[in-house]
Amino acid sequence: MKTWFHSWRAAIRIARRDAWRSKGRSSLVLAMIALPILGVSAFDLTYRSSELSPAERVERTIGAADARLRDAQMGGVPILQDPAGEMHTPAKEPQDGSWPSGPTDVTKAIPAGSTVLTDGTGSAKLTTAHGLLMTEVRELKASDPVARGIMVLLDGRFPEKNDEVMVTSHFLETSALSVGSTLSARNFDRPYRIVGTYELPDSLKADQVNALPGAFLAPYGKAVEKAGLPAPDTSVSYLVRKPGGFTWNTVQQINTKGVAVVSRAVALDPPADAEVPLFQKDGWGGNYAASPAARAAELAAVSTVVGLAMLEICLLAGPAFAVGARRSRRQLGLVGANGGARSHIRAIVLSGGLVIGIAAAVTGTVLAVILTLVLQPVLEGVMGQRFGAFDVRPLELLGIALLAVLTGLLAAIVPAVTASRQTVLASLTGRRGVRRSSRVLPLIGLAALLIGAAIALFGSIVTEQFVIVAGGSAIAELGVVAMTPALVGLFGRTGRWLPLSPRLALRDAVRNRGRTAPAVAAVLAAVAGTVAVSTYMASSEAQKKAEYTPLLPYGVASAFVPEEGGRDVPAVREAVQRAFPVDVRADVERISVGKPGCSQWEQGTGCGRYEVIVPPANECPMYASLPGGADPSEKYTPEQRRKMLTDDWRCKTSGSSGMYVSDGGLLVGDAALLKVLGVDDPATVKALADGKVVSFSRALVDEKGTIGIKQIADAAAADKAAEEHRPYPGEVDSLPAYLVPGDKKTYGVQALMAPATAKAAGLATVPLGVYVSTDRLPDSEQRQKLDGELAKLGSSIELHLEEGFVGNDGIILLSLAVFAGLVTIGAAGIATGLAQADAEADLKTLAAVGAPPRVRRTLSGFQCGVVAAMGVILGSAAGLLPAVGLRLTEERSQIRVHEQNLAQGWSGDSPLPDLPIVIPWETLGGLLVAVPLGAALLAALVTRSRGALARRAAT
Repeated sequence: MKTWFHSWRAAIRIARRDAWRSKGRSSLVLAMIALPILGVSAFDLTYRSSELSPAERVERTIGAADARLRDAQMGGVPILQDPAGEMHTPAKEPQDGSWPSGPTDVTKAIPAGSTVLTDGTGSAKLTTAHGLLMTEVRELKASDPVARGIMVLLDGRFPEKNDEVMVTSHFLETSALSVGSTLSARNFDRPYRIVGTYELPDSLKADQVNALPGAFLAPYGKAVEKAGLPAPDTSVSYLVRKPGGFTWNTVQQINTKGVAVVSRAVALDPPADAEVPLFQKDGWGGNYAASPAARAAELAAVSTVVGLAMLEICLLAGPAFAVGARRSRRQLGLVGANGGARSHIRAIVLSGGLVIGIAAAVTGTVLAVILTLVLQPVLEGVMGQRFGAFDVRPLELLGIALLAVLTGLLAAIVPAVTASRQTVLASLTGRRGVRRSSRVLPLIGLAALLIGAAIALFGSIVTEQFVIVAGGSAIAELGVVAMTPALVGLFGRTGRWLPLSPRLALRDAVRNRGRTAPAVAAVLAAVAGTVAVSTYMASSEAQKKAEYTPLLPYGVASAFVPEEGGRDVPAVREAVQRAFPVDVRADVERISVGKPGCSQWEQGTGCGRYEVIVPPANECPMYASLPGGADPSEKYTPEQRRKMLTDDWRCKTSGSSGMYVSDGGLLVGDAALLKVLGVDDPATVKALADGKVVSFSRALVDEKGTIGIKQIADAAAADKAAEEHRPYPGEVDSLPAYLVPGDKKTYGVQALMAPATAKAAGLATVPLGVYVSTDRLPDSEQRQKLDGELAKLGSSIELHLEEGFVGNDGIILLSLAVFAGLVTIGAAGIATGLAQADAEADLKTLAAVGAPPRVRRTLSGFQCGVVAAMGVILGSAAGLLPAVGLRLTEERSQIRVHEQNLAQGWSGDSPLPDLPIVIPWETLGGLLVAVPLGAALLAALVTRSRGALARRAAT
């Protein structure tokens, strides 16, 4: 070892030989370091491969065309758009406050001499092997070279005739059809034969059917209208190819005709933000980028996570390197006896970390590449899109691999320093020696704990900054880690009350804090994170449970069909009746204005709507409409707004708030609905039978005791009136009403009238849905049965079953507890292995003086259990600080928002936020009891009862 190079080369050779001899220990450390490298490298490869280049993105959007032109639906007025063609706005702000709308003729904007391919989309309920399925229908000649890249043919061929279609592979799987099958649509008997399957590279889970232009949507729309239903909406865009392409100047010229453009040339070479007029308008900005403060916070968060992960690995791997150094102490002693300096001893142990780190880096990176390639179809299926090119960034992978090397070196530093301080005589004779632990480190840890706790407290009480709370908690946790040797010593004082085996285990752990403290710290870090997240999640779930508002009475189900004039409502009612254990069933209808086949919010020709009139005297002054669209609440001071929200009944939220049922919360039904909703007032039932409209909202009933219902037949005129802030035009029917006394909880139903009352008033009604109360809550099998029957209808069905608050964090809490338990057992096992290496002489002495064979096994178990118990206890205490700090920060933030809402006239009857802090005792119980006990039992089971009896070396 004459030179630096030769000494390190020899040290690396020795370390490589030792790693190969101790394959089990080396594999354990390699796996601990390589697994995070594998995960991060695989994530990097997946992210970069799924990140499409501009050329790949354009090919999937417009195929081989130069541009896609589409109607901006702004009545042909000039528009401004972004280079990607995703955002646009009128070039001039409307003077009268009305936003331009309406179609324009896109074909007039297509340059002369261009090749044009139409791309139309719509939707239809198509027949499948299971029933009906709402599916997107796309009319595009996919075989045309201009469309190459938009659809990828998987099987069969492209459609060539008007009665042929091809479908996406996901549709084929969902519908249980196959190539060669025929399909048709509801209200449309024309059959179409499936001749091929394809996929959309950007949407692998899309249910889509492709037909030739004009082959499906136009005849289907006519057939639907003939059946008395409104034709489905369709949209058409144009794939255009022309010599020279579409430059940014060309795009802007086309924008003057109210047409938006997605251009290949612009996407591949976008203009600067200063050249984009849209980005010069207020509120539109440019390429939105995070602020420097946000980037700094993100970098700090990532650095903290990476740092804590490396710390955890170092704490776990450090004792393993210490085991190797301890078992190689005779070899290290021979190096010293032959003239080796302490630096050479350190180099040999550090080389062990270097060798393992390099092996872990290579193994993790290679496995990441292989697994990403092998699992690429699975990853693409989960993400719902195909990768672009398999993108390997060598510098990024090298940086990730260097983290493995650095982690290995850091994990070996403490064992290297400790081994170099052993005398040659002690190393050759096997003497352990006793070295006092540092007195400075616990003081530094105590200072870090106090400073970190103060920072976290400051962040939660004063600044409301989550980053400050998290940073302070991390500093405090590092302080506890630094204090671990001293805390281990405090645990040793409890040994006087323990039996022989646990007393020996605890004494051994305290005397050898150099190996015990890292293992305890590793357990502490893992458990602290688990306890922090578990406490935060348990507290959040308790808050959600307290704030949960049921949409219906417990055990009640509702099913609404707002489309096609309630055509499928009878089938839905019968399906619910068959599947659920129904006690009371209440069929409901809604008022219909215009064609009976119109959907609830249909805006097409012949479709109207209605409005339940709120008398001006009953309107909250802060919400009343003013001419010109001014905000009426601006006339009042924050104190006046707060007073109105708390004292004025007109501004309070009604007790009948809940799920949306129809416009104005008005339903048509009988007394069964009252029973289902829990309204048992005899006077209410009598009023409904007498032909009165039962109102649960005081604001709907005027001074004459009537409710006004305005029928709005002309939807376009109503929209125009809304833009001009005028009342809707329409005929008003005043019906006698009965105001239900008190503030009944009716779950969104504001008013109810009997079918006979609606008929007498000349109000047309159509079926809407059903409410049912159940004898018992339906089980999973009954729900699946209902879902299957409803899926066959292919309708948009709004189904809700009220089962109270259902938490979904249980599996996450269990996963966290399992993770912490595995880390605990692993760290404790490593410490136990090192303890056994140290205590071999003592065990031989015990055997020689007649100790039973089980002492060896029980001592090993208690050694493992002691380390696990100490780490779990300290980690549980340390993990509560960040959780409590974050909850207090959230509470202060929500209180501030609540005060602002009150000052602005919102949330009048919402209570002051009170965020609970809940300790997850089940998780803590499992960690404090089950994990140490399981670690002890596992260590005892894998330890041999008898060791080879040998002569004890002289000391």
